[in-house]
Amino acid sequence: MASENALGFLRAIAQGRAPAPVVLIAGPQAFLREYVLDAVRTRLAADGFEFRPLQVAGGDGFATVISELEGADLFAPKRLIACRVLKTFRERGGESEAGGPDGAEQPSGRGGGTESSFATAIERIPAQMRLVIIYERDNAPAKIRRLVEGAGTAVNCMRPFDNQITLYAELFARVLKLKLSMNAADLLAGRHGSDLGAIANALAKAAITGAERGRIEASDLGESGRARVPDLFELSESLARGNPAETLALFDRAIETGRDPIELLAVEVIPLLRRMLVAAALIARRKGVAEIGSALGVSATSGLVTRAVEGARRFGLKALRRAHHRACGLDAGFKMGLIKERELAVAAMLIDLMAGPV
Repeated sequence: MASENALGFLRAIAQGRAPAPVVLIAGPQAFLREYVLDAVRTRLAADGFEFRPLQVAGGDGFATVISELEGADLFAPKRLIACRVLKTFRERGGESEAGGPDGAEQPSGRGGGTESSFATAIERIPAQMRLVIIYERDNAPAKIRRLVEGAGTAVNCMRPFDNQITLYAELFARVLKLKLSMNAADLLAGRHGSDLGAIANALAKAAITGAERGRIEASDLGESGRARVPDLFELSESLARGNPAETLALFDRAIETGRDPIELLAVEVIPLLRRMLVAAALIARRKGVAEIGSALGVSATSGLVTRAVEGARRFGLKALRRAHHRACGLDAGFKMGLIKERELAVAAMLIDLMAGPV
């Protein structure tokens, strides 16, 4: 078996496919890593596998994991071992793909159990055992990755593309044994962007009211009250209507209710600007709504396309290019600690965008 992206792997699990004997999970999306692990655990629990979580951190080695893999258990003959390799293991020098100065592999910490020993244990894993390896980093070591790809499945948990967000929302709803309407999927994508954890939480809450009819509508995802957190769906509509006061009020309320400006910018504002910029570029080339929807990877009737076209026609290509470039610069400045007044910086960018082309 070869590598799979998280979406394809989760779809197969949701359809009842049994996971491979060895599953390797890695990637920058922490929520997806945990969601994939839980999906494997839930699927194998139905087959009678007992879950055994282990971790390798700091100066530890793989000795405990190897012992669990090679040992017998009269009370749990079928076991799912989850080996979590923490970031601190790499920081303490526990991993070495190239080995020591003489080419020999170094011992993996005071706990013993080298990476080669672990690889050997994986190769002879018994039939009544299943193993999930979770690396809390973007990529697993090449040696482990090659071994797993030959006998199991490596799952890459990457940041979702814009056209995958609604697909993930539909998948999360299916796991809850519910159907998701198109309007609800668009609302979740517009409100939370690529924050898959927030989408899953919103669906879990909506399932309380939608479980009886087996379907989640957009109305099930609404929030009421003055203290609710405004979503970008409202911000984008306000921008399209040309109402600066309303837009800034929604942004200020989001900050007051605990939203982080870095998260607002990276997860919601920049993806929205990118969609409007794509729409503006295609409009300048005399392309229609169908072509814009195809470029964005969603249906031409989707609310995402409608808002992107409205914003593109209102602001124009030059203003959107300038705003997108500035937003990306702000994102980099925030992450490097170069910009302190984050709320003011984002608000100034929105004001300049709504002021019209210069």
